[in-house]
Amino acid sequence: MAESLGEQTFVRQLAAVRSAPSEGAEQVTQALAGEPLGVLEERGNWVRVETAYAYPGWVRREELGGEGDPGWLRPVAADPVEHARTLLGTRYEWGGMTAAGIDCSGLVHMAFRACGRLVVRDADQQEEAGEKLSEADLRSGDLVTYRPPEGADHVAFWVGSGRILHATGRDGVGCVVEEDEPAELRERRRAFVRLSPCADLPGGR
Repeated sequence: MAESLGEQTFVRQLAAVRSAPSEGAEQVTQALAGEPLGVLEERGNWVRVETAYAYPGWVRREELGGEGDPGWLRPVAADPVEHARTLLGTRYEWGGMTAAGIDCSGLVHMAFRACGRLVVRDADQQEEAGEKLSEADLRSGDLVTYRPPEGADHVAFWVGSGRILHATGRDGVGCVVEEDEPAELRERRRAFVRLSPCADLPGGR
């Protein structure tokens, strides 16, 4: 089907959103059935879209043409941490957004989204969008970000008493876990953040 630039479209079912118009390109996020996507560009069998949380990427044309869901951001949970706990044991998947596979920032995004609150997608974006805190001000549901030499590359929910809840790809784990903050991560702490919905996104306050 032909898409109209600037108009909304929807995927038929869960679809990978890729960094480039190629099956071999990195999955950067996923589009869920019913959520709106803006059409940015067309290239052969691929369409460049932008998600409702302002994240661009490429989707195969054949995966588009689904129906919109007016309730795609309807709250189904009251607390992001409690929703994240329903995903304990979910396997780690880079760019994943569902109980079939999820990454660290996808877990944060989907936990807030389950509460009807749309937030940005990636760890560095979540750090930048949030209110910076001291460790003494942390409460359950706040975020801890972790660093390589520059920028945040991992994010976790703080749940109190030195424990975090996160999706981790580390060897021997590779899933969503709630655990004492590992020493290796503690040494890489970058920021403590209280994340709120972005005012310029749907569901923003």
